[in-house]
Amino acid sequence: MTGFPGLSRTSDVVLTIRDADVVAAALREALASASPEERPGLERAAALVESTAGADGPRLRARWVRARLAAAGFEGDITSVAAVKALRRAEPTLSLLAAVQLQREAVAHPEGTG
Repeated sequence: MTGFPGLSRTSDVVLTIRDADVVAAALREALASASPEERPGLERAAALVESTAGADGPRLRARWVRARLAAAGFEGDITSVAAVKALRRAEPTLSLLAAVQLQREAVAHPEGTG
């Protein structure tokens, strides 16, 4: 996550940016003119976009937390203090409060629930 102009370093704002509708429209457009060889891949991509488009902000942030922890090599208990530390190492601009809030969302929304 990156900083935004006008927000202070101590602000605990975590934005969820969703553009699944734009991606889905682009895939539908591509499918309309796709060759038979391209269709299976584009259909699979469209299905993936549609399956994730309905996820709400907390679920998206929970997925993001898990992805950041996995990328950082963290394999421990997501409810642990070590998970918060690993998340803050992976994303140094997160405040402690923001990291804890994100951790709570990840705990509240286990994988596979949305």
